[in-house]
Amino acid sequence: MKKEQLEKVKSVVRNVPDFPVKGVQFKDLTTAFKDPEAFAIISDALVDLFKDRGVTKVVGIEARGFIGGAILASRLGAGFVPLRKPGKLPAEVIQKTYAKEYGTDTIEIHRDAIVPGDIVVIHDDLLATGGTMMAAYDLVRSMNPDKIYINCICGLSFLNGRSVFPKDVEVSTLFDF
Repeated sequence: MKKEQLEKVKSVVRNVPDFPVKGVQFKDLTTAFKDPEAFAIISDALVDLFKDRGVTKVVGIEARGFIGGAILASRLGAGFVPLRKPGKLPAEVIQKTYAKEYGTDTIEIHRDAIVPGDIVVIHDDLLATGGTMMAAYDLVRSMNPDKIYINCICGLSFLNGRSVFPKDVEVSTLFDF
């Protein structure tokens, strides 16, 4: 993927001041999702990152992680696994409560979603402090897959979200702010 294509995507991401709390500059990727060219660039770039890695499952984090995660799973021929807020999944789940930028939250995944032998990409739209993604990583790791990759469309590098992961975990973004 060419750097100038990703710069095009970055240029259409909307900045929303003081959301969800005063002082936060929220990066809204829905503006990139609604732009057909930017959306195609995102889709192709995600696939390029993982096409030769033997991925068997893509875990998408509710809600915006479902968008890129489902595209990635479909185009890689992998299964898609939703990681959701409590009470949304119908079968037996495991859950994790974690701290995030403005409070705490809990996420759940079906207990049987990942099996030993799986190669997993955990995907979300944005990596900030890493709290949500680290909770997702802990849940998926507890299911003993062979490999876990962490991926977000963009990252907020000034919040150092990559630093919360073990050194042997590959954390990728398409671009950073």
